[in-house]
Amino acid sequence: MTKFKKIMISLITATLLILAGCGSSAVVKTDAGNITQDDLYEAMKTTYGNEVVQQLTFEKILEDKYTVTEKEVNAEYKKYEEQYGDSFESTLASSNLTKTSFKENIKYNLLVQKATEANMDVSDSTLKKYYKTWQPDITVRHILVDDEATAKEVQTKLKNGEKFTDLAKEYSTDTATSTNGGLLDPFGTGEMDEAFEKAAYALEKTDDVSGIVKTSYGYHLIQLVKKTDKTTYAKDKAKVKEAYIQSQLTSENMTAALKKELKAANIDIKDSDLKDAFSDYTSTESTSTATSN
Repeated sequence: MTKFKKIMISLITATLLILAGCGSSAVVKTDAGNITQDDLYEAMKTTYGNEVVQQLTFEKILEDKYTVTEKEVNAEYKKYEEQYGDSFESTLASSNLTKTSFKENIKYNLLVQKATEANMDVSDSTLKKYYKTWQPDITVRHILVDDEATAKEVQTKLKNGEKFTDLAKEYSTDTATSTNGGLLDPFGTGEMDEAFEKAAYALEKTDDVSGIVKTSYGYHLIQLVKKTDKTTYAKDKAKVKEAYIQSQLTSENMTAALKKELKAANIDIKDSDLKDAFSDYTSTESTSTATSN
């Protein structure tokens, strides 16, 4: 559930905004004394203040330069709904998220992505160099198990004619795909574990199955569903550009882009308690070569 981790900030942000400057009204009353809005605000600021002020500030800066539409947010939200299926609402709830707060953080993440893209070199020379190793998206099924002995057991059943989809439902520990016969979303180069990707692209014909592939997640068997050959750079350029941009949306490049945006915004932190909130973005370390100077 790593994709949901950062979204907690949206709820905290909303709470802090409500509480900020509210004064001494009690939020909890006891015979021993009251907890005021100021008490709660100061406690939350101490714990979450740096993260919240970062998001609020970057939202303000980025919204002044980049536009994220409701259509874009909804499209991204739909991807999560489809990925998690019937468990989506419970996943949100277990992460203390609502539909609204989740969409707020999707919007923030898209703003950061657009700022990162704006700092990328997507010239023809860069894309042509990337094209040499680029491959079109591939679609596969996989069965993930914890140990090699189980992988060999599954492999034997496949050789004896049992269906890959049935075995995925029975054996695969990847609960996000097992119920769908192990089907993964289409992916391109640089998106998956290196060993997994190499084995997947080595498959040639539909329904071909790989040998046992070991990754940090366990042991896989991979079945080819759909594979498209490269054509020419001119014909593939749009897909190449999209894939290159996705490959460059790394934490390092996002941080480099945010550093640049922050410097240009000339911020002045007035609250001494939050003076170190942007220390990660004001260092003098060199930025990634994937961003423009």
